[in-house]
Parts: sequence; structure tokens; C-alpha cells
Amino acid sequence: MEAPYPGNGHDFDPNAPYRMYHGTKIPGFPKHPHRGFETITATIKGIVDHADSLGNAGRYGEGDVQWMTAGKGVVHGEMFPLVNIDEPNHTEFFQIWLNLPKKDKMVDPSFAMFWANDVPKYVSPDGKAHVTSWFGDYFVNDDNAGNETAARNSPPPDSWASDPRNDVAVLHLIIQPGGSLMLPPSKTKNVNRSLYLVKGFEQGVKIGDKLMHEKVILEMDASEEVEISVSDSATGGVGAVEFLMLQGKPIGEPVVQHGPFVMNTRAEISQTFDDYSKTGFGGWPWPESEMVFPQDKGRFSLLDGVETFPTGEGKEDDEAETCESDSVNEKQ
Repeated sequence: MEAPYPGNGHDFDPNAPYRMYHGTKIPGFPKHPHRGFETITATIKGIVDHADSLGNAGRYGEGDVQWMTAGKGVVHGEMFPLVNIDEPNHTEFFQIWLNLPKKDKMVDPSFAMFWANDVPKYVSPDGKAHVTSWFGDYFVNDDNAGNETAARNSPPPDSWASDPRNDVAVLHLIIQPGGSLMLPPSKTKNVNRSLYLVKGFEQGVKIGDKLMHEKVILEMDASEEVEISVSDSATGGVGAVEFLMLQGKPIGEPVVQHGPFVMNTRAEISQTFDDYSKTGFGGWPWPESEMVFPQDKGRFSLLDGVETFPTGEGKEDDEAETCESDSVNEKQ
């Protein structure tokens, strides 16, 4: 399958019937560089194809989380394969950019995949509040009803989140009408916490003592416990209210961003452009800049030449084994 027209890089109108972004045949973001930070791509629905300059690759989605440390420089592509022939190929996900401190901006790139069944999930006893802990020590290690996983996943080793003293958390909250959820205080001091009200605000949502009627970003006092509640009449009594919570101790260093590069000074940004023009951050080992894997290929992760699969998919008994060279190099 192919899309009806190439993307122009500006088609981000959510009301458009079809959006290609930068793709020519398949929607997505063909190869592009990053340096100085990390991407956390947390999927809700749909499929993403990843390929990078290190030769790593993956097809993930439907609740999977991919964590990539760009460090000193990596080139990767994110494409949205048209795997469904008889229904829409919608994708829904958040991509969070997590900064690296100066001492770690030039570390070697690294990559981690958390399959959906390994991502901690919490359900309140009444079933009306759901938390997906994409990362963080919150709503995990708890015996309350609905918990599917006991502990958080481990980020790449050089991540700011790898040190528990930085108290990084990325939580996806969904609360049904009539439900409530208590956000616990942070585990350490001097932590920034932002709460994004994403969907379902039309009839009012109560956060602490404030009633919200529109999309907002709230800068919370992380040291305080806060209740979020949704009345039975919210969203007309149908649907749910959705939040994204981001938290972490600030790095406390200057930030200079230019497109896909995040450094500490303008001179470092200039050096990054120079480095990329000379080295291509390792080049591109794939046959296409818009790397898309075969339409019938399931979810997988290829890391350092070893291909692994989520439980119940891929190789027999979910064993990791070296990928055959032609099993991921075919394009859709």
C-alpha cells in the first residue's frame, strides 16, 4: 500500500483526511539526525517502524515504548507503515524529549524497547482510573487491583532518568466519569512536575481545588499530594479524561536547541552541524531513507544484530536470535 500523495513537511492539520508529514510513499519521518538528548516514544495505538545509523531497527506500537539516547549523534527514521488493508492506519503516541546533562551529551547512542506487556499499568479498585507508567516509580510495586507489572523498566544507562535521585516520571492517566485518582507527592525534593490535560475537558475536570474547562498545562507543586476527579456529568457522561504527567529534577544547565540538536551553547550547535556534515553520524546502512519493513512482519526489535519479539509474537518461544540479513531489509 502507498499513500495518495507525498508529504510536504507541513501537513499537521488534525482535521485533514490524510497526513504524510515528510513521507513520499508511506507517512512518517525519513532519516534525520539527533544529538544531545533522548527520545521516549510511548505508543497508544498504531505501528511505528524505526531504523537508525547503528543498524538497529524495530516495529513497535499498541502500547510499546521505545527509548533512544541520541548522545553524540545518531540518525534515525520513524515511519508509519500501512499494515491494515481494509481499515484506517491511525497512530496515536507521545514522543517526549528528555535532555542530557553536559557530561553525557557526547555518550555513545543507545536504545531500549519496552513491550506493552512489560509496561506497568495500574487500575483503581472501582475500575474508573487507569495509569500507564511509561517510566517512574509511581503506581508500581503495588498490590492494588489491576496492576500487571511489579516494577518500572530500566532506561538506557546514560539517561538522566537512570539515577533515581532525579525522580523522572512519565505517566499516562485516563479517568472515566465518576472516577478519581490521587497523585502522590514526589519521592525527592526540588522536582518539577507538569500535568497536561489532553482530552475530555469539556464539562469540567477538578484538579485539587481548581475546575478546568480547557486544555491546560499545569505546573504542579510536586511535594504535595493532589486529587484529580471527574464528575459523572463530565464529557457528557461518555468518554474519558486523559492526562500526561511529566516529572523530573531539573538539570540546571543552559539549553540551546536548533531543530533536532539540543546542546548547552550556540558554539556546540555549530560544531554539531559541522560534525554531521563530515561524518553523517555514522552514515545510513539501510537501502531506503524511508525504511519500512514488510507489511506482514510483526513487532520486533533489532539491537546489535539480535532480533527479539514481544511475548507471543515472532520466533518460537519468544527467543532472541540473530536476525537474518534479509528478514528486515525488505521494504513494504
